[in-house]
Amino acid sequence: MFKVGDKVVYPMHGAGIIESIEEREVLGEKSQYYVMHLPVGNMKLFIPLNNVENLGLRQVISPSMVKDVLEVLRTKDTAATLAWNRRYRANLEKIKSGNIFEVANVVRSLAQRDNEKGLSTGEKKMYENACQILISELVLTEGSEEEAVRQWLSSALILA
Repeated sequence: MFKVGDKVVYPMHGAGIIESIEEREVLGEKSQYYVMHLPVGNMKLFIPLNNVENLGLRQVISPSMVKDVLEVLRTKDTAATLAWNRRYRANLEKIKSGNIFEVANVVRSLAQRDNEKGLSTGEKKMYENACQILISELVLTEGSEEEAVRQWLSSALILA
């Protein structure tokens, strides 16, 4: 169980803060929901409490783990080149996992592929989404502004 004020990550959406716990009626059935505000993108989500484990909701990483994320971003991608559809599915599974290191891996590999060969339209969208998810968690972890984290991420990827 999370409490109001907790900083959490919702896979495929990013990191946010639990603002409240509310009871709502949906399709005639009352359930309790976390009301989560995502500062990056300024979105509000309602997450059913009875489905939190299946959705993969978790606490944001600790500030001491940011250096490990940087390590992933700076590592040269040596994975074998898969056909675009297999690569896309593999990257989508990594993003769905909600694991920040897997998301950082996707960001790094797509950034490197973009520099070398360019990305398809679908991969560009995936890259933007993965960056947004990564940035949202780092903003809450570091207590930084979104633009500062974007610049940090850009410089980390340039050095890779």
